[in-house]
Amino acid sequence: MAPSLPSQPCNTEETVTQNEVYQETDKQFFQLVQTLPKGPGWMTPTLVQYQGFWYPPISVFKGLLLMQNHFTSRPNDIFMASFIKTGTTWLKAILFATMKRHEYEFATHPLLTTGPHDCFPFLDSYICQSDVEALPSPRLFATHSAYSLLPKSITDSDCKIVYISRNPKDVFVSQYLFAQKLRPQMLPPVTMEEAFELFCRGVSEYGPFFDHVLGYWKASLEFPERILFLKFEEMKKEPAKQIKKLADFDNLTSLEVNKSGTSNFIPEIVVHNTNFFRKGEVGDSKNHLTPEMITQLDQITEEKLKGTGFTFGKSKKY
Repeated sequence: MAPSLPSQPCNTEETVTQNEVYQETDKQFFQLVQTLPKGPGWMTPTLVQYQGFWYPPISVFKGLLLMQNHFTSRPNDIFMASFIKTGTTWLKAILFATMKRHEYEFATHPLLTTGPHDCFPFLDSYICQSDVEALPSPRLFATHSAYSLLPKSITDSDCKIVYISRNPKDVFVSQYLFAQKLRPQMLPPVTMEEAFELFCRGVSEYGPFFDHVLGYWKASLEFPERILFLKFEEMKKEPAKQIKKLADFDNLTSLEVNKSGTSNFIPEIVVHNTNFFRKGEVGDSKNHLTPEMITQLDQITEEKLKGTGFTFGKSKKY
């Protein structure tokens, strides 16, 4: 799968301080980041723990604060939420193609040239350098942030959230290999064994993983009319059925989306554009993890999911 971190980071202090509305948040960021618990980063030297979740301490965390403090949702906003490396790029492409199918011809479709991350930007990076209020409705945003960290203007509104989950073993492997590509060479390497131990403890970008997944899972049970919970494994197995589920999701049908989920260009965009995937295989983790790692993570999964009724893919319910 293609990179799923924010594609337009807030890379200068000037980006925020030029806007008077954001000045207080800018001050809050510099004061707060010094006091937060620190942990080892996979792609950055350190992570900071904020409200129970781990963030890279500069642009990503600052973007979260801006989103929490300043974003105002609209009833017809659509958010695509995910943990890192769970199928973000793929689902962005599917959502955008499904919703915008009447607006573009196949030969000139923006997904063929621009890519899903520009068509469907991450809110916590977009808000740093662009006027979100100037975007026409319905606005499409993505986020890797946990449900509990979303601003109340999102969680208490009528806007829609589509979340995608994935088996933790495949998530770990994909996240680790992705991090290896982005980790600066001047930093000491992180071995797979070290990263695995951190992942099991919940210390990774946007982690803990299980808290992230269960937060959206429980919210989808409480607000099924507003939050659609999808699974990567089911998307791979029955893509047309899952696309129809997206089209049936209330806010999408109101936009005159074709409910059949069989648009001719969708498979071409989703399946054949190799920029969307590392491999995109279900169960590829078995080619990278030791039997001991698999057993350990399966045990942690069973413990974390016990009593929730949730399952990853073909796993048993806990």
